[in-house]
Amino acid sequence: MSKQNTVFKEGYNRCLHLLRDVETVPSESELGARLGISRTTVRAILKKLAESGLVEMEKPGKAVLRKPRPKDYFPEDQTDSLSEIIERSFMKRILAGGAQPGMQINELELARDIGVGTSSVREFLIRFSRFGLIEKRKNSHWILKGFTRAFALELFEVREVFELRSAVAFTKLPDDHPARGKLDDLELEHRTLLSEIDSRYTEFSELDERFHRLIHSASHNRFVDDFYDIIAIVFHYHYQWNKLHAQQRNTRALEEHLDYIDALRSRDQSRVNKACRAHLKSARDTLLQSIMPKERDQEPG
Repeated sequence: MSKQNTVFKEGYNRCLHLLRDVETVPSESELGARLGISRTTVRAILKKLAESGLVEMEKPGKAVLRKPRPKDYFPEDQTDSLSEIIERSFMKRILAGGAQPGMQINELELARDIGVGTSSVREFLIRFSRFGLIEKRKNSHWILKGFTRAFALELFEVREVFELRSAVAFTKLPDDHPARGKLDDLELEHRTLLSEIDSRYTEFSELDERFHRLIHSASHNRFVDDFYDIIAIVFHYHYQWNKLHAQQRNTRALEEHLDYIDALRSRDQSRVNKACRAHLKSARDTLLQSIMPKERDQEPG
């Protein structure tokens, strides 16, 4: 599903909620502001509302003809929250490669690319700016920044605490929990990518991000989830600055993930602890190797 289609469906469902309490549809600009979406997406939503017999578009005022019914809504598994949509789109830009310290991020371009309002994108970027990874500039521009070895080590310490806790929580999930089904799907993706690693090794970053995010979701802790957003950016876009041995590095990480998955499935907490620590140690070493060459380049000499 394209991100634009996801934005449309999520916005459409929220618009249906709005129609339950009004007699006429707000103007396009007001609707866009209330839903946090672009005017283009608003127009697409209004068109579907008219086609579904919910709204009268031909007469002034856009009267609501009937209240929404359950069958009018898109299924929940076809939609994401607005913040999730923005986050995923931003992450894909970073994980796609080519991101370097000093890279410019334009609020307007990002909002237009996703199909959401600029205020929603700005709120998302402000949240990341607290950690010093991006910096606000004039005219709706942001700058992607690098960081030091000391920053990375501090961040890694917190990552290890959170992930070990989340991994133990994952072992306690019941067999019919949706996360266990997602783990099976991710295992298949890992094995497929590993078998085609020669031509697809650059696709590992996004798979890695989804795998660890699934583990962190078992904590059911909003602060852990929020912290992992920062982890994902740091531990993935920095890897891409150092292309040396990327294929071998990603092959090893895939194999470690498969060991990790086996441990999670076994529910044996000692196995999980061992697999988790082994993989995080590799991730830590990789991160430091990606930072150290740049720090040496910056040393006076």
